[in-house]
Amino acid sequence: MSEIEISAAELQRRRKARDKFLLVDVREQWEYDVCRIEGAKLIPMRTIPANLQALDSDEDVICYCHHGQRSLDVAAWLRSQGVESAQSLAGGIDRWSIEIDPAVPRY
Repeated sequence: MSEIEISAAELQRRRKARDKFLLVDVREQWEYDVCRIEGAKLIPMRTIPANLQALDSDEDVICYCHHGQRSLDVAAWLRSQGVESAQSLAGGIDRWSIEIDPAVPRY
């Protein structure tokens, strides 16, 4: 099984390389409205079980939240459901804003 967390730098490297993956924002709508990583699909944590079929694909699934705890829980749950490629962005969108894209507002 691969590492369950991915660093902001590695996610940025994969984006620049145009790697195929599904980026999932597991925060709430109001958080998504404040800021988001371009290209992310909003699927709030509470709705992940109902959306499992959409997440069980051939593409890697990378989840993120505010600081990384919710997305870590989601990635672990997805792996337990057979989505072996599921990963969590370490530090969440907050670390993304600090390390990669300061134009992304912090809250």
